[in-house]
Formats: sequence, structure tokens, C-alpha cells
Amino acid sequence: MIPLLLSVLSSSLIFVIFKLFKRYGIDTFQAIVVNYFTACTIGFVLYGDTWNPACLEQTSWMYYAVLCAILFIGLFLIMGKSSQLNGVASTSIAVKMSMAISLIFMIVGYGENITFLKILGILLAFTGVYLVSKPSKNVSSQTSALWMLVVLFIGSGALDFLLNYVQNTQLTLLKDSLFSAIGFGIAGIIGILILTVQIIRKKAVFSFKNILGGIVLGIPNYFSIYLLLRSYQTTGWDDSTVLAITNVSVVLLSAIIGFTAFKESTTTKKIVGLVSAILAICVLYLAN
Repeated sequence: MIPLLLSVLSSSLIFVIFKLFKRYGIDTFQAIVVNYFTACTIGFVLYGDTWNPACLEQTSWMYYAVLCAILFIGLFLIMGKSSQLNGVASTSIAVKMSMAISLIFMIVGYGENITFLKILGILLAFTGVYLVSKPSKNVSSQTSALWMLVVLFIGSGALDFLLNYVQNTQLTLLKDSLFSAIGFGIAGIIGILILTVQIIRKKAVFSFKNILGGIVLGIPNYFSIYLLLRSYQTTGWDDSTVLAITNVSVVLLSAIIGFTAFKESTTTKKIVGLVSAILAICVLYLAN
């Protein structure tokens, strides 16, 4: 349970940090690039002694590390653009509701038992996530940018399942702590290449405060992924249950922080969504 709770806390801290980026004028993309290198460094500093040279003889995990890295940076870029064209709320819903994709993959792919309580818990989870994320007012979308929401929905769900699949099938010699670090490192390399092109074209100016922001972000970002992978191993629950409880808990805690620390507006729908999220966690816990 401890890895799961810490994973939820780490993911929620990311929400807080992104909020503070806007307040202190930190360039999000530049901070994200630094964050990847920070996360990679943390992984190797803390768990580098677990490296097994035999990992280099089993190359299949390398392809998955590259694929995860591409999804890390690619989904982020699309997320940023979609937030501008489709609105932050619509983009947030697409990302958070993507757990439907990964849950289906896990239940069908791993042949997990489907019980009434699990179905009820998942339905409550979807209801809670949707109501908490739903904008208070209608947000218009440009038709030409709707494909981004589809990509984010499918891509984010695929990434969640991919990380779980790699842990279950590929990491026989390589520790999940180092796999996470390597994936972040590759994402950082891709990001620095993109950032270099932006600077050369004078579309970006690098600032020292963005480095500090990236370092601060990289710490919880690394542990949010690593601890989620650990949660799959330590809770004894079905993987789909772990993912659902984690995602709903992050939405719940992030919403509470938003309401209290950042004075975000509350509505009846959001309150109902929070209650639904709490019930979802309770039901999913009882289902195991």
C-alpha cells in the first residue's frame, strides 16, 4: 500500500508544480526537458548498483524503453498544443479518461476476474473523473484539433498499459527502477534536440529558472512512475484495480488541493464527482 500511496502523492505534486510554473513564469517545455534528465539521474543514483550487465544481452526491453520515451515527450507536446486549441478542461478529460483503454487491455489481456463490485467501482471511477474534470462552462473546440483529443485518449491509455506490460513480461534482468530512469533519459535526449532547434530558430530563450523548475519537477515525476510499477507488485490486487485506484486518487487529491490551496471554483457537479471518486476507491478496495 505504501508505494501506491506515495505514487498518488508524487503524481499530485506534479499538478501543484505545474500550477506554480505559471505563477513564476517558468517555461513548461524547457522545465519538462530538464525534468527528464533529473528523473534519469535520480534513478541511477539511487538504484544504479542494481544494474546487471546481462541486461545488454536481452535487448527486447530497449525497444520498449524507446517507445515509452517517445510517448512521454510526444504526448506532452500534443497535450500542450491541445490545451491551446481545445481548452485545458477538454484536454484534461481526454487524458484522465484514457484509463478506460488501459483497463480494458488489462482485464482482457490478463484474463482478470470481472465481478459486480469491480464493474461498479470502475463505473464510479469514470463518473468521478469526468465530473471533476468537466468544465463549469462550455468550452468550444476547433474541429481541426479534435484529433488531438483522440490521440491523447488512446496514447495515454496505451502508455499506462505499456508500462504495466513491460514490467510483467520484459523486466526479468533489469529492475523497474532503472527501466524508468532509462525511459526518462531517452525522453530527455529527444526533448533537448527539439529545444535546441527551437533555440537555433530563436523561438525559445533558455533561462536558469527553467532548470530549477525542471529539477523540482523531476523528483516527483520519477517516483510517480517508479512507485506505480512497484504498486503492481506489492498490493496483491489486480493490475486494473491498482491503476483505477491510483488514477482516481490522483484526481481526488489534485481536486482537493486545487479547491483549498489554489481557490479553484467548486460546483455541484465537482462535489458529486469527488463523492463518486471516494466511493470508487472504497468499492474497488472491497472488490479485492
